[in-house]
Amino acid sequence: MVTYIAFLRGINVAGKNKVPMAELRELCESIELKDVQTYIQSGNIIFKSVVDSTSELEGLLAEAILNRFGFEVPVLIRTTDQVSAILNDNPFASDDDSIKKQLYFVLIGSSPSIETLIKFKTEAFANEEFSIADGCIYLKCNAGYGKAKLNNNLIERKLNVMATTRNYRTMNKLLELAS
Repeated sequence: MVTYIAFLRGINVAGKNKVPMAELRELCESIELKDVQTYIQSGNIIFKSVVDSTSELEGLLAEAILNRFGFEVPVLIRTTDQVSAILNDNPFASDDDSIKKQLYFVLIGSSPSIETLIKFKTEAFANEEFSIADGCIYLKCNAGYGKAKLNNNLIERKLNVMATTRNYRTMNKLLELAS
């Protein structure tokens, strides 16, 4: 069995798309996901499965959420090895705790076109740095993510992709829980 981490986009935000974590765990177990754990209310699920296709699991989980809760939720799933690689490849990594609080990971669901990426790489945002890798955009928000211009919605719009963002602490905790 492979251990996966699912990242749901846009649940339990400002009172919309409410999904109680206990019900989400039950739902996951009902579709044969094993050893299901959730972490915080923003839609992070750790589980094991014999299915070895993240895209198949994404579709299965998205459909189950739609059927159970009545709304669509974008789902991104990564293996623990993929999450570990994302963390290890962070170009802004630092041992400084104040820097760690500025680090965010925008997980993207598909690869943007080459033309779109080239244009996006020329963008500049005050107090923000970014680096693009396969499946992830690394953000360093010097003034905090709440004030960032380069946020999840902008990235989705500019790159024409589905994305979801997690901070450094959450990504590390998910990997720790999955171990």
